[in-house]
Amino acid sequence: MANADHRVRGGAVTDAVADTVTDVESRTRLTRVLLWLVVAVLGVRQMAVVVRQPPGERLTDLETWIGENGVLHGTGSLYDGDRFTGTPFAGLVLKPLTASAEASLGVAWTFGSLLLVAALGVVAARALPKPVGRRTALLAAPVAITLLMLSLPVRNTLHLGQTSILPVLLVLLAWFAARDDRLRGVLVGLAAALQPTLLLFAVLLWLTGRRRASAASLATFALATAAAWAAVPKDSWTYWIHHVAGAGLGERPDSLANQSLHGALLRLGLEGPVEIALFLVLAAAVAFVGVRRAVRYAQDGQLLLAVAVTGCVVVAVSPTAWQHQLLWVLLAVVGKVGKRASDRLVWPAVVVLVVTLPGQMLLPNVGPVTSVRDNALLLAALGAACATPFLLRTSPYWARPVPTDHARPVAARWRRVPLLPFWRRVLHRPNLLLELLLIRVVYSAYAQVRLAATAGRPLAEEHGRQIHAIEQWLHIDIELWVNHTVVGIGWLREFFDYYYSTFHFIVPLAILGVLYARRPADYRWARTSIGFATVLALVGFWLYPLAPPRLMPGLGFIDTIHGVQDFAKPDYGTLTGVTNQYAAMPSLHFGWSLWCGVVIVILAPKLWMKALGLLHPLFTVAAIVATANHWVLDAVGGALVVSLGFGLTYLLSGPRKLEPVTEKGREEGQAEGQAEGQAAPERARRTAASVPEPAPGPDPARAEAVGT
Repeated sequence: MANADHRVRGGAVTDAVADTVTDVESRTRLTRVLLWLVVAVLGVRQMAVVVRQPPGERLTDLETWIGENGVLHGTGSLYDGDRFTGTPFAGLVLKPLTASAEASLGVAWTFGSLLLVAALGVVAARALPKPVGRRTALLAAPVAITLLMLSLPVRNTLHLGQTSILPVLLVLLAWFAARDDRLRGVLVGLAAALQPTLLLFAVLLWLTGRRRASAASLATFALATAAAWAAVPKDSWTYWIHHVAGAGLGERPDSLANQSLHGALLRLGLEGPVEIALFLVLAAAVAFVGVRRAVRYAQDGQLLLAVAVTGCVVVAVSPTAWQHQLLWVLLAVVGKVGKRASDRLVWPAVVVLVVTLPGQMLLPNVGPVTSVRDNALLLAALGAACATPFLLRTSPYWARPVPTDHARPVAARWRRVPLLPFWRRVLHRPNLLLELLLIRVVYSAYAQVRLAATAGRPLAEEHGRQIHAIEQWLHIDIELWVNHTVVGIGWLREFFDYYYSTFHFIVPLAILGVLYARRPADYRWARTSIGFATVLALVGFWLYPLAPPRLMPGLGFIDTIHGVQDFAKPDYGTLTGVTNQYAAMPSLHFGWSLWCGVVIVILAPKLWMKALGLLHPLFTVAAIVATANHWVLDAVGGALVVSLGFGLTYLLSGPRKLEPVTEKGREEGQAEGQAEGQAAPERARRTAASVPEPAPGPDPARAEAVGT
């Protein structure tokens, strides 16, 4: 009986493991198909954006080749205008394009650039340090291509008409596709002929034992540059001598587009010999530290990270590193940082946000923060080159980071809740840097959508009359009476004006801060619910633009905060230019205050705290009506989106309350870990069968010595 029971249990466990593996593989395949669909959609969109632009606004950096009537030409100097910043050799590479017309060039150039981006993503995905899991091997290429297409460097390249994708691809092909050292050197030399500071990769080749490839790269660079001197001597003199290797070409070197140390020093106000001397010293220090780190990662078997670190050094030490030349920063996302599994996403998230979003979305324009915002890409490159503590493969945390503590919510009332069973509740607080970036990015997106969801004044006023008529029918049109009553009581008017202008942001941020510090699991639940409510409110702003009472002519409302309004050009104080005057339905002033009250009532330990929390939505609804900034039904709309926010959070992730950790829970967790351990060998076998053999790497004994 014991043996039979053991066999039954063993068979059940085996079947459960097999079902789990099958489900995981099915989800992985579906995810892969969806990601490739996203890649296709992004490619079509990029083509459409470029091709639809007027002739004078697309591929602007190729205007050197554009002659009369849009016909391309090849006469004159490459540097007659101020757009072309490439080397004379790059001009020779582009020379065949002079046989094309401008319209066909736009299509061919954009399509060819997208093909280069796809090739770059595939090569980078195949260059990930081995071993990689089957899921990573399947998803890496579409994820890489998607991130590349969304990145600022690629978007700038496609818009301007630059060759900056080609040097990066040549370098990656040299390291991960070429098998012969001579071919590797030729590819790196050609890349350096297009962008001279990439000669730093010849140094990396030399220091990693590929001296033949290093010599070949230097020889190829010299031959290509000499050929350009022979073909276009005047342009070569202009580029190499007059403009000091192109440093004086293009935009002003102190513009935000130049994300190098030289550009940052100029933006700080330094200039002349002092700035040049300081730049040379800093560039030498960054090059020494960065290349040394790159050699270490190469010897550790992380060749892609070594290449990315070297590229980030190139970004920092170049006299000019324009935004379209900063793809190296995105490649640095492959480095692993952090001993804990929960910290592994910090570095990738920071890199992706910096490379894909403009600086004004990441940080506000406030005092010292402005310098950080303006140099975000440079700081990311310097961090990758000199400071970020990437793990070595010999580290015990490389493959086995400290696991994240998860908890299970209490059983839900409905069978299908949670709808996302993989949305597991984390007990510890999230990374503060990521949270601040998330809050800033979400708020920037909220402000942009709120501002973009504009409509004409007639439509907004028509909706205002509709709301007013509904309230009259419901006998809740109290706004005018409340507004005029408060105006007649001076101290009450000042109180509501101050409350409306101040507490809207302070109270929600204070609650989130307290929860983050004291109750991290509940912080995640509260943050998610207010996030859903805000997104739903944006949909309301977009679909139903509404004039608030203060902007309704003929009804007699008084704007207690800003005084009498010109309805054609309403004044909202200093925020008039960056706010949408007709984003009134639903009222997030009341919605956020109601969210605060609900959270306080649910989580506050004292009865007096709960009562105090209920006062905030009451004061807020009085303030928005008294100041004539919202209708009563706007508050109803705010309550609706907050209710839906809590409801979506419940449906997707389950109840807020968590089950206490018991001995039974520990046993179930151990059983899950045992099933995962039994499934791991099968996944490893399939991964080994599906992943191609890696390129020849460094000596393992040497890598182990370096790691220790």
